[in-house]
Amino acid sequence: MSKPIVVIGAGICGASCALWLRRCGHDVLLLDKSEPGMGASYGNAGLLAQWALVPVNEPSLWRNIPRYLIDPMSPLFVKWRYLPKLTPWLFAFLKNATSATSSQTSQALVPLLSDAVEQHKSLTKGTKAQNWIADSKFSYAYRNRAAFEQDAAGWAIKSAAGMTPEVLTGSEVQDEEPICGPMIQCLAVLSGQGHIQNPHGYVQSLVNAFEEMGGKFIQADVIDFERDGDGLRAVITKRGRIKCNKAVVTAGIWSKPLATKLGLKVPLETERGYHVMYKSPSEMPRNPMMMTIGKFSVTPMADGLRCAGTVELGGINLGPSKAPIRLIRRRVSELFPNLTYENSKEWMGFRPSTPDGLPLIGEIAQSGIFAAFGHQHVGLTGGAKTGRLISDIISQRIPNIDMSPYDPNRYAAR
Repeated sequence: MSKPIVVIGAGICGASCALWLRRCGHDVLLLDKSEPGMGASYGNAGLLAQWALVPVNEPSLWRNIPRYLIDPMSPLFVKWRYLPKLTPWLFAFLKNATSATSSQTSQALVPLLSDAVEQHKSLTKGTKAQNWIADSKFSYAYRNRAAFEQDAAGWAIKSAAGMTPEVLTGSEVQDEEPICGPMIQCLAVLSGQGHIQNPHGYVQSLVNAFEEMGGKFIQADVIDFERDGDGLRAVITKRGRIKCNKAVVTAGIWSKPLATKLGLKVPLETERGYHVMYKSPSEMPRNPMMMTIGKFSVTPMADGLRCAGTVELGGINLGPSKAPIRLIRRRVSELFPNLTYENSKEWMGFRPSTPDGLPLIGEIAQSGIFAAFGHQHVGLTGGAKTGRLISDIISQRIPNIDMSPYDPNRYAAR
């Protein structure tokens, strides 16, 4: 029997890698220490964010950080006791908040994200997972036209990638989105977008499709690799040894210790994200929106209204904070004053973030081990294409985009 390609991590990126590899005829074994889709894929905003081309560490971050840190209603939070561990990553992150670096990051995000809806439809074609994809518009909601115009630099980046909004003001806002209260006086609306109506259900459906095609999923925690020189011989799990010649590491924030074993010194940190899920809401937006007042998104989903966002820097071991949830709840009550609901649920998860704002996609040295992690806020969006790119590389097909910005070897230990 041929040795399988082992894909480590069954979130959106892992499920996509496994499905595309299986479609190419490879024997594939998908591993995760939990059930499929239980990490960041579980609680994300469900957005296929083709428009997310402006890096978090863009130049204005230097100007805004002092205000963010002292304003209790800002979207940035820090677990101060985590700051000593965070400092090296934060220094590298801020070092990249320059016009030149930000521009390079934006250019690298365009080919990875700008066709995300099409990529997810290709990924799910002929499977039940396609039923979770919804075509939609996407709106940025502003206090007024002046606030929209202050975002001119970001909109210039989006427009250069072919995404120019229709700008609505005054009564046009409520005509487009009746849920919006009077605090919202301007919408910048992008057509031709899409979202996922249940991210957890979506990933589970992808894994089901993978298994129906002959792939195998096993719940197992990977702890190491067995190598002969530079070549891979086996993946070591807490349940035993799995022989293989190729593996894909796509375990989100939990990829970091595995990458260290492979000679990568990846300064991967977690941007903790939160959501509030409003069950049986009295009203929902017609389409997903980004609330620029509070920097969180609102997404109509199959099981309610999900309001997700904020950034908290605090690692993976400390418990959730109350302040990010308070922010989301307060802003929701202000922005949607007529909203009522039956009950609500809260969630916190970990976005794996690199200092340069770009994921690691590709082979680590000549090891037969491939990276597919570090997508920060755009794991769901870029997950389908990431899987296709990994499948192309392993199947010895040349990807149709420049892969150098995502090269995992940029973090090779020196």
